[in-house]
This record gives sequence, C-alpha cells and structure tokens, in this order.
Amino acid sequence: MTFKNKTIIVTGGGRGIGRGISEAFASQGANIIICGRQNPDTLPINSHFISLDIRMPEAARALIDFAIEKTGRMDCLINNAGGGPPVASKDASPNLTQKIIALNLLAPINLAQAAYEPLKHSGGSIINISSVSATRSSPGSVAYGAAKAGLLNVTTSLAMEWAPDIRVNAIIAGLVKTDASANHYGGVKGMAYLAENLPMKRMGSPEDIAKACLFLADSDNSYISGACLEVYGGGEPPSFLKIAEEAHKLG
Repeated sequence: MTFKNKTIIVTGGGRGIGRGISEAFASQGANIIICGRQNPDTLPINSHFISLDIRMPEAARALIDFAIEKTGRMDCLINNAGGGPPVASKDASPNLTQKIIALNLLAPINLAQAAYEPLKHSGGSIINISSVSATRSSPGSVAYGAAKAGLLNVTTSLAMEWAPDIRVNAIIAGLVKTDASANHYGGVKGMAYLAENLPMKRMGSPEDIAKACLFLADSDNSYISGACLEVYGGGEPPSFLKIAEEAHKLG
C-alpha cells in the first residue's frame, strides 16, 4: 500500500476522526487537503488547509479547485465532516433540520459531483463516512440518522453509476472516542461506562476509522466498490436484551 504523492481530500480533517484519517494518509506520503470552518491549531505533514463551509453549494467547487491548485491532482475524496446536536424531534426547527441535512447529505453529494472529472482522470475513489445511526433508529437525532442513511444510498448508487471509472465506498462508523464524544457522553466516567457495555470493551478510535479508509482507498483493492464497511467493534448490544433480563428478574 502506498499513497506517495497522491492527493487526498478530507473534509473536517483537522480534528477528531478527520484528523486521524489525515494523519494516517500523511504518514503514507500523501498530500492532504483539509477543509473546515475553523483553522486547526496544527496540521499534519504535507497538508494544506482551506477555510470554508461545505454546506454552501459553491464550496464544493472551491475545495476541488484548491486541491488541484496546490497539488495538481486528486486521488481520493473522503466525506468525513458531519454531525448534528441531539434535539427532541418536536422541538427541532426547520432551519436546524436543513443545516443537518445539508452538512451530512447534500454536501457529500455536491463534493462528489465536483470531484467527478479529476477522480475519473486519476482513477480515484470516494469514501463516505456514515454512522450506525444510518442503520438503526435514531430518536433525538432524526435528521442526522436520515441523512447518514441517505449517504449509504448515495454510496451504492454512485458506485454503480460511475463504475468502472470511480470507486465509491462508505464506512459505517460506530461509537468513536474523540474530544467531541467525551463531551457528548459525560466525560471520562461516562465514556468508561459506555465502553464497558460494548462488545469490544472499548470505543473505537480515529485510527480505527483511518485504517479502514486506507484499505478502501488502496487502488490494489480495485474490485471493492459500493461497499458499506461496518467499523463498530461488533455493534451495539440491542436494548431488548437488557429489558428482557430486567423483566425476568421481575418475574
């Protein structure tokens, strides 16, 4: 596996999962193009940063043009940027819903379209970072779950439509330990409790997602397209098991 002198775009690549992905490709000799709304304090080696909001339709073309200007080519687009605050569905404003859909679904579509020509020229690929929220019910984050589910359909549809020129794959990420997740799950104690109740007895790491990206982006794996690779350590234990156990105790 080698990515020397290849150009990899990682949206949201300055922190969290995106930072892990950026560093992994950089360590393999790739040129990294990172975008985000805020400049990161530091950047991985061989990387270039552009400040933009990918929810804006015009940002897609600006990002691709920036990558070509800086490196002269493009080999892989990793649609990593995403997220959305938890909110009760009855309280979610239309504006918030639109922003979540724009970030997690529309932006990856716009970026994929903008990247089509340079990726076709290089024989490159696209990797969409989805979530377990796409494959299970997501109360409290309905728009996010729906957008990530839509992203899986985008993946399989484009993989068929753009073959054999461009491979398109997705990663279904499980619970990953980052600074953002620490805040979401109640700090150190909350994270430890959560990890103990997962099959692997730990949360995933940005490095776990990055290794999957390296595998999917590797041109040697030329017959892997339309794949939705689950990187979630065995999944989340179904809640009905706990309910059944408690019901048995009551009996």
